[in-house]
Amino acid sequence: MFDFDGVLLDTEPVHWACWAEMLRTVGLELTWEYYRDECIGIDDRDMLRAIGRAADPPREWESLWALYPAKKRLFQDRMANPSFETDLREMLPELRRDYQLAVVSSSACVEIEPILVAGGVRDHFATVVGGENVKHHKPAPEPYLLAAERLGVTRALVIEDSAAGIASGRAAGFEVIAVRSPKEVAPLVRARLG
Repeated sequence: MFDFDGVLLDTEPVHWACWAEMLRTVGLELTWEYYRDECIGIDDRDMLRAIGRAADPPREWESLWALYPAKKRLFQDRMANPSFETDLREMLPELRRDYQLAVVSSSACVEIEPILVAGGVRDHFATVVGGENVKHHKPAPEPYLLAAERLGVTRALVIEDSAAGIASGRAAGFEVIAVRSPKEVAPLVRARLG
């Protein structure tokens, strides 16, 4: 099971830039450092709750969530031609022959699916679990447990890059490989699976 942002594709800087642009329209600054350290791997609503609480004066998170449709369109425009790592693209069909694959993300399926399709890798995944599919987001185990249920498996290997995602996979009872970037995914998975 693969996380999406930061694992299959280096999208986190794009997510940050889109949110920073949208939040600037309402007078809020979102730095890369804050986003990188506090927001990666968590649901956007939780991120906006924290940003709203920290704002001076504080803001209702719902007013910030109203920016999401525009952020989503901006993100989709900027990710229209995704470039997946060559080693990863080559590994996915090999894995699919022996394993059922899933994408498990805090991002919404409406953001993930078009990128997977545009990148030519969607067909390798039996299911995609997005943030809207679960009540309790990462670091809770629910996202990975839902993917396992959809795949009909009780054991899984989770590939994650964020602390919340790593905690989620472990809480679900699965083995987790932690990566720092998409470049590490294929070599580490191949080394683990032999």
